[in-house]
Amino acid sequence: MLTALLWGALAASSLLVGAALAAVRPWRPALVGTVLAFGAGALISGVAYDLAEEGLRQSGALPVAVGITVGALSFYLANRAVGRLGGRDRGSGAGLPLAVGALLDGIPEQAVLGIGLASGDGVSIALLVAIFISNVPEAVGSSADMLTGGRSRRGVLALWAAVGLVCVAATVAGFSLADVAGPQLSGGIDGFAAGALLVMLVDEMVPEARSKTGTWAGLVTVLGFSLAAGLSQLT
Repeated sequence: MLTALLWGALAASSLLVGAALAAVRPWRPALVGTVLAFGAGALISGVAYDLAEEGLRQSGALPVAVGITVGALSFYLANRAVGRLGGRDRGSGAGLPLAVGALLDGIPEQAVLGIGLASGDGVSIALLVAIFISNVPEAVGSSADMLTGGRSRRGVLALWAAVGLVCVAATVAGFSLADVAGPQLSGGIDGFAAGALLVMLVDEMVPEARSKTGTWAGLVTVLGFSLAAGLSQLT
């Protein structure tokens, strides 16, 4: 249990790293867009190799398909709720959809990390690195937008600390429930994360990166994908 807690904390700490980077100095929109584009590429790789492919290997198509559907609907509905509460582009509500995406993605990702630890497979270095590579740009982009919109540094850091704690708890929960989490459930969890990420990428992250970066967005996205895809082959 302690091992799961420590590894979960290490993985989730990348969220606070990203928030802190955005808080220590102002970030120009073009730089935020570049970071978001890189993170989008890393997330596309994560969806393809660390989530969908692994889920299909464990459980077959049906659990993954169900998980993708549930994850996609979850982000869509949560994003609409964020829009009603604060608006995506108005004031401190800006940046919140990326935080929602990080939460809906982080919970199943880190639950899978905990399940792997409990099963005796050890820590997936590729998954751990993928979490870091994707979390930092999400947190930087979201935090920069919230700070520009008027949210306080303390409030932004507190928000990401809360998201990080939930993700750590998901690692511990995955470790604790590993005995009852068979391959079907594990595949469904992978699918849930993939579905939430895909909707977040198309609706929020890629358009935001393109609007801030311009013509560089596609090239930087490919760079992020290439690096993350290469790292995914380490295991």
